[in-house]
Amino acid sequence: MKAEIYYGKADVATYRTHGTPLTGITPIPESAFGGRSNTLLAASIEVQVLGTAFMAAYTEGDNRLVVATDTMKNFIQRESLEFRGATLEEWLAFIGRRFLETYPHMERLRVLGVEIPFEPAVVPAADGDGWQASSVLFERQLGDRSTAALELGRTNAGEVEVTDLRAGREGLKMMKVTGSAFADFARDSYTTLPERRDRPLHIHLDVAWRYDSPATALAADHARYVCGEQVADLVGAVFHRFVSLSIQHLVNEIGVTMLERWPQLSEVSFEAQNRLWDLSATSESDENVKVYSDPRPPFGRIGLVLKRD
Repeated sequence: MKAEIYYGKADVATYRTHGTPLTGITPIPESAFGGRSNTLLAASIEVQVLGTAFMAAYTEGDNRLVVATDTMKNFIQRESLEFRGATLEEWLAFIGRRFLETYPHMERLRVLGVEIPFEPAVVPAADGDGWQASSVLFERQLGDRSTAALELGRTNAGEVEVTDLRAGREGLKMMKVTGSAFADFARDSYTTLPERRDRPLHIHLDVAWRYDSPATALAADHARYVCGEQVADLVGAVFHRFVSLSIQHLVNEIGVTMLERWPQLSEVSFEAQNRLWDLSATSESDENVKVYSDPRPPFGRIGLVLKRD
């Protein structure tokens, strides 16, 4: 038999205060995002240990090399105190490197993270004139969030290196009331869906991307770093301006725009769902006034991966 194993600890919620500010971001036309203070950094982190060193725990019950997953949880949280970077990807790379440096018998590992987003609360300005972002109070956000997944291993010389890095923005939920269509599709005896030359469109969307090299995302100057906030803004800007003939048409336009904006990206990918609300009622005096309800499952699902030649 051949076996592949991994084990680790998931959902390690970690909150780090007074991190290094994120600066040096290259602006794009579709986004006003230019960085963040990182007064509060938060993420749910997972570590998966890969390789053959722990096979005896599976085949013989020999746990002498097994680092307990509870130990992994403590390691992630305590080592995060020494983190000096400014991005989720840097944080995960730091944790991964520290694991491999601390436990020489670990051959490879995967580190995954999902941002737990907080934004400064808007409070009355100290001088009484207008409003300002608080520097001490932060509100938990329940919308879209950044993600990352890294794999780390050892070179022939024994040095730790990041071998793969995939970043993302998940949980985007957007509704466009006009400017989308779905028509001229194949029809047969099973088809009941009407054609719509203009329709509202509500989608759920996850976006992911890879760089030309993991080192690009981890560079300290952040000039070529792609922020999840920028990606979310770009998705919204394209959805706003583009008259799409299908969700497939829309995600392709978003992908092409991403590759144009960021030459350092080698790949972009999308996972989309059609969550268009069900129409409940239309006004008799104004057909633009409608009432909708949540859609019934199942939901249409659309995927796309674009890679540079």
